[in-house]
Amino acid sequence: MAKGLATLCFVAGLVAQTASLAAEELRIGTASLGGAFYPIGQGISNLVNKYAEGDITMVPVVTGGSVQNPRLVGSGEVDIAITNNNLAVLATKGAGPYKSGAIDMKAIAALHPSVLHMIVLDGSDIRSFEDIKGKRVAVGPAGGGTLGFLNFLLPLHGMTLDDFTPSFLSYSDGFSQLSDGNVDAAFALSGYPASAVMQASAGNKLRFIAFSDGKLDEALGKNGAFKAVEIPADVYGTDGPGKVIGVNNMLIVPSSMDADRVYDITAAVFDHLEEFKAENANARQIDPADSLNLAITLHEGAARYFKK
Repeated sequence: MAKGLATLCFVAGLVAQTASLAAEELRIGTASLGGAFYPIGQGISNLVNKYAEGDITMVPVVTGGSVQNPRLVGSGEVDIAITNNNLAVLATKGAGPYKSGAIDMKAIAALHPSVLHMIVLDGSDIRSFEDIKGKRVAVGPAGGGTLGFLNFLLPLHGMTLDDFTPSFLSYSDGFSQLSDGNVDAAFALSGYPASAVMQASAGNKLRFIAFSDGKLDEALGKNGAFKAVEIPADVYGTDGPGKVIGVNNMLIVPSSMDADRVYDITAAVFDHLEEFKAENANARQIDPADSLNLAITLHEGAARYFKK
């Protein structure tokens, strides 16, 4: 009987140990497939799994994207996530999409910039932003950063979502629908090159939708977190470069995350940044110096790493 009890205790101990190890797996919130957030999150996960000290492991999770991710961090549904500078500020202040309450979170590091791809097939009669009136437009998933940008840009053009027919699709599906002629334009807030746009460009000649004169400058004047970005023509094989609006991205975590754990995550990624850059084109746009000039407070563990 004693031997049987000892065996049961041993088995129970193994179960408890397994559960403990499983609890150490961190979930990183990314975005829909076809953009840049998921492969960036996958690359970060790979580096953490390969190099992080202790028992930390990480897995990328498909989410609605940069608008939803701070909420997921706040609710504990993910442990770490990617969002952009503008949304991070709004989330910590309980403003904009986060009026239900401020989110107690901090930054780990600056990542690549995201740009608003506004794309049509080359033969389209859509030339400027205003020309999407009455058209069918893929606007990314509900809760994603693309829709957040559109909600910012539409009032500047005297428009609302009612002026066109929006399709709330993943980036992959949206650009596939563009290729098939089922939507007239596809939008995606993503780093470049974006895999969904690359896939569409493989079988189609694409063109950027342009801003009317003065409208991009007006948009930048309204929000200092945004910036103008020029995408070279050779990225997607367009006839000319695309002058688009963009924003820098960052990694976020709950303020309560252990500082040593944050340090280990940061070190696993940034001690091996060249490896990251070799495997991911968007990672090549990451500048570690930008992590000391973010729009929200840097977590203590990350600050310890970048200021060492």
